[in-house]
Amino acid sequence: MVNSGDTAWVLASAALVMLMTPGLAFFYGGMVRSRSVLNMLMMNFIALAVVSVLWMLYGFSLSFSNDAFGGLLGNFDFVGLTDAVGKVAGFAAAGPPEVPWPGPDAIPVLAFVMFQLMFAVITPALISGSIADRAKFWSWVVFLVLWATVVYFPVAHWVFSFNGFMGVDAAGGWIANNLKALDFAGGTAVHINAGAAGLALAIVLGRRKGWPKDAPRPHNVPFVLLGASLLWFGWYGFNAGSALTAGDLAGVAFTNTTVATAAAVLGWLITEQIKYGKPTTLGAASGAVAGLVAVTPACGYVNMWGALVIGVVAGAVCALAVSLKYRFGFDDSLDVVGVHLFGGLVGTLLIGFFSDKSVNTASVGDDGLFLGGGLTQLGRQAVAAGAVLGYSFVLTLIIGMLIKFTIGFRVSEEAETVGIDEAEHKETGYDFGGFGGGGGQGIGAAQPVKATVLEETKA
Repeated sequence: MVNSGDTAWVLASAALVMLMTPGLAFFYGGMVRSRSVLNMLMMNFIALAVVSVLWMLYGFSLSFSNDAFGGLLGNFDFVGLTDAVGKVAGFAAAGPPEVPWPGPDAIPVLAFVMFQLMFAVITPALISGSIADRAKFWSWVVFLVLWATVVYFPVAHWVFSFNGFMGVDAAGGWIANNLKALDFAGGTAVHINAGAAGLALAIVLGRRKGWPKDAPRPHNVPFVLLGASLLWFGWYGFNAGSALTAGDLAGVAFTNTTVATAAAVLGWLITEQIKYGKPTTLGAASGAVAGLVAVTPACGYVNMWGALVIGVVAGAVCALAVSLKYRFGFDDSLDVVGVHLFGGLVGTLLIGFFSDKSVNTASVGDDGLFLGGGLTQLGRQAVAAGAVLGYSFVLTLIIGMLIKFTIGFRVSEEAETVGIDEAEHKETGYDFGGFGGGGGQGIGAAQPVKATVLEETKA
């Protein structure tokens, strides 16, 4: 029987996760130059449109219907969501639970469809930060279609599809059911996946003009802090909602999310103070996101002390990791690799040290190393992280190269100099009126793009 309270919690959580994508748009948008802000907002916003349609057509089916390829991909039972109306999902409908996630009660299939859709939307949106200031908009849209289909939907099946959840005989993905690696809300499927893809795309598109010598400064730090705050707010749906039940496990995940994120802010700022001599607002916002990323896979499997350590470690590690792009020469514009790849790895691997079965008694995983469980769970976590990282990096590299050598992925040097907002969207984010700047050149404006830049230069 459907649990109405759990259904309401899942739908509310889906709405919270949906808010994360606009939050991400502001977080990224504040970090780019003023003449690139609209393009960055659009790259995130369009993910809501594109992935939602794909999810309805075939994405949910490939991710969550009965396994058809040895734990690698679902079948086409739910294409078009034709069999989803009026159906329920959950172990109450399928029998006794075999795994700790999702929750034990039944919920409508469509509630679960909408909740998981928001994960599918934000994952490719995260990648956009790695190629800020230089990607063609419609090439990005093509990338969204290909990447969601070839990378995200299979990986979601591996990690999130559990045996028996979509029916008594329904089989799921290999990481969740065979490997038994623990990932409560998407450290592998979302963050390692997006981080590895971001690294691949940064390599495919190459460096921005003038980088790293003339690396642009964030044009609107308040936007960045606003975006980070919206992400933190929406992340409670991301993590606590993944319990799929309005009970104790959701409370644990909610609490751990708060503790780890707060600790990560402090970890990042202390690292910044030691390394650069000043704590920054941008560092505080980035530290919060690093903590949210790292606690995502662990929030339903560790106690509060474990969450605290995960947060501090993630804040410090990610603060140091963002500088690796300068050492190795890849232009990850907005630190997708440093925050999401490294943050995801920290959280996923530290489960192997801090997993606590007393927190989640239904967990099929073992206690972590620091709780007397040995190295078994750490090994499982490492295999899951490595598999997702390698798969995402290689497939993204292929997709990126395919787009680059067919329709082209990068804007022209002139467009990059002029400003990608004007070149790709024929509009600007700010209208400075009589103070110069050429802002407010909306659709149908007759003034040439090049003239706008000359005015900005003179101003």
